[in-house]
Formats: sequence, C-alpha cells, structure tokens
Amino acid sequence: MSEPLDGNAIAGLLFDVFGAEMTAATGVCGSCGARAYVAELVVYDRAPGVVARCRSCGSILMVLVTVREVTCVDLRGLADLEPAH
Repeated sequence: MSEPLDGNAIAGLLFDVFGAEMTAATGVCGSCGARAYVAELVVYDRAPGVVARCRSCGSILMVLVTVREVTCVDLRGLADLEPAH
C-alpha cells in the first residue's frame, strides 16, 4: 500500500470537478461527525481512483475516478461539504 497523502494532493482534480478551490472547504464526516478542511483528509491515489478518508475515523468520504477524461465523484461519505468563504 502506498503512503497516504493529504487533501492538497488532489487540489487540481477537485478544481477540475468543482470549478473552485476546494482544499479550504470544510467537510463533515457522515460516520463520526468530525469536521475538517478537505486539505486535512487522508488521500490514497494508487488505486484505480482516488480515495479520501476521514482523519478521525478512517471512513471513506470521497472517491474520484477518471474514465475516458470524465471524472466521476462519489461524496456519499460526507454529511456536508461547505466551500470556503
């Protein structure tokens, strides 16, 4: 297994998907309720896609997979995602 990165590692991918800087956005874990900046998430990028996990409980918060230049995003693990102001 590769070494985990932080959310800053996916800043460009998130910008491509959301059209805005998202590492300063605040996410809330749907499992444990922890609130953290996207930049603080634990990211694994060596899978078929990118997986971002909660730093507190390890639950999967985001999965991003790019196929044929289209990025599919699963945010099911997030209870809330609030862009930075």
